[in-house]
Formats: sequence, C-alpha cells, structure tokens
Amino acid sequence: MSRLPRLSAMALPAAGLLALTLALSGCSGSVTDISLPGGADLGSHPFTVTAEFDDVLDLVPQSAVKVNDVAVGRVSSIDLSGWHARVTLVVNGKVDLPDNAVATIRQTSILGEKFVSLAAPSQGPVGRLGDGDSIGLSQTDENPQIEQVLSALSLVLNGGSVAKLAEITRELNDTFTGRESDMRVLLNRLEEIVGTADDSKRDLVAALGQIDRLARQTRAQTSAIEQALDHLPQALRVANSQRDRLVAMVASLTSLSSVATKVIRKSQAATVHDLKQLTPIVANLAKSGDDLVDALQILPTFPFPDSAVGTTPEKAASTATGDYLNTVLDFDTDFGATFAAMTDAERASMITWLQSQNGAVSSLVGSAVR
Repeated sequence: MSRLPRLSAMALPAAGLLALTLALSGCSGSVTDISLPGGADLGSHPFTVTAEFDDVLDLVPQSAVKVNDVAVGRVSSIDLSGWHARVTLVVNGKVDLPDNAVATIRQTSILGEKFVSLAAPSQGPVGRLGDGDSIGLSQTDENPQIEQVLSALSLVLNGGSVAKLAEITRELNDTFTGRESDMRVLLNRLEEIVGTADDSKRDLVAALGQIDRLARQTRAQTSAIEQALDHLPQALRVANSQRDRLVAMVASLTSLSSVATKVIRKSQAATVHDLKQLTPIVANLAKSGDDLVDALQILPTFPFPDSAVGTTPEKAASTATGDYLNTVLDFDTDFGATFAAMTDAERASMITWLQSQNGAVSSLVGSAVR
C-alpha cells in the first residue's frame, strides 16, 4: 500500500510531459511561433510592417523590435525574397513613426542578441507608419558586427600595415635626419601656401565659375569651332604662299616705325609748343559754353537770322524790315553767246576790265546786302 502513492507521484510528471508532447505534435507550426513570456506589449491594436534587408545576420523570429531602445514589438517572420531578406514586424499600435522610417539591425551588447531598431529619418519625415507599410532597402541598414571588427583587426595585425610601421618609421627617420632646418622651412612655407589659398577661396571659386562659363560657351560654339578648324589648313596654305610678302611687309613696317620715331623725336618740341598755344583757345571755347552754340545759329544767316525773316521762303518774302529787304532784282544775260561773238582780243580786254572792277562790284554787292 505504501508503494502505490510513490508510483503515482512519479507517474504524474511523466504524464504531464507526455501530454505536452502530444500537444506540440498536434500543432502545425514550429517552436518559433510560440510567444515567449516577457516580450513587448503589443497592445490591443498592433500593426504589421515589412522591412527589406540585404543581410539579417543571425536575426531570428521573436526577436525584439525597439524604438529608442524601448521594446515596442517583435519579429514575426523572416522570409527570403529574391536576393534579400524580408522581415515581418509586429508593432504596438501606439508607436508614432513617419512613413519613411529607417530600420537597423543592432545588438543589445557586444555578444548580445540581435534586434530591429526603428527610427525617424534624419531629414524630411513624411506621413505616418501604419499597417501594411514596407520599409525598402534604401531605408534599412545593419551595424558593424563584432566578428567583422575582429576580422578586420586581425587582417591589420597579421601581415597588414602594422608589420610595416617599423620600416616606415625607419625610412622617415633616414629622410629627416640632418634636414631638420629644411623641413622647418618647408612646413612654414606650406603654412603660408595653405593660408594664401584659404584667403583666396573666393577668387578661386570665381575663377572656377568663369572657367565653367567659358566651357559652356565653348561647347555652345562647337560647330563654329569645328568649321574654323576645317578651314584652318586652307588658311595656313594661303599664309604660307604669301610668306615672302608678309616678311617684306614686316620689314617695311620696321623701317616705317624707325622713320616715324625719328619724325616724332624731331617734331617733339614743335608739337609741345603748338599744344601749349592751343591751350588758351580750347579754354576760351570751353568758357563760351552754350553761347557758342547759340551764336552758330545766327552767324550763317547774319544779319537776317531765321528768327527775323522766317524759316521758309514764303515767310521771308512777306517780311519787310528794311529798305532793300523786299527788293527783287532780276538780271538775265547769256554770257555764253556774248563770249562766243567776241574776238580773242575783245575777250582779253573784257577780262582785264572785270579784274579792274572787282573792288567796285564787291562794294556794290555789300551795299545791296546792307
């Protein structure tokens, strides 16, 4: 009678284990589908998003999803989509992130587990992340892993650059030994050059801008430049055929310049004197100012300017401001027929008489004008 209770106590755990095994065997999923205790609180209305990664490393389902290192969800599944991984995330519905949020695979510590970190982009947040949204490859990344860091460090330490530091140091010592003063001067000059370049930044930028404009203008004139280059050989042939004449012209110009130099040197004093004599004339003309312009309007028609007799012949004919202004004198003669009828002696005598009467005719004309 005393053995039966002990057998029943031993059989109880076995029965529980058997029942758990039967329950698991009856499920169609896997162990990863079972929610682990202590996970993030998804709330009553969680939403699902997908994130595309080039490499998920050793991220597994049920891994945490965090925002600012606070657990807000979990990884539901990881699937292969082409050459990259598609990670399905279940996130608490109260999480407020922009639609263009970024996702990064991080570690809790150096050797800790992986988790997915969600964050707003550094620039230009747009919209709000919601159910069914997808985070593309351009918005996902992964932090460097400790394995990658140790691998790179081992490459440097084993056969990398560290092994050559001693050789590099020795070569630098051999280079600088005995040349300390030269190196000091070199560093000082280098500092001056860098300072000058820094002070000339605006000029350098302006020069680069001008070069850019020149390049654009040159590109715009490509067809004209090509045509000029096509005609250049013919022009060179013409210039080559005229080489002797060009040389003679240059020699003549040389002689001309020599003569011109001599003339200028010899006439220098006279030219300077003439310019000095011209100075008071130019000064008086400058002083006259507008008076000279007004006088030029009257002098060609003195003593009867246009303002007095009118600007048209009709107005001038109807104006009577003096004894002779309205006098009309008609003088009609045919000197051609008269001279044709004269003999040579008569023509010579008449010419002599006209020359002797030149003064009287001028006085008569002057009286008529007055």
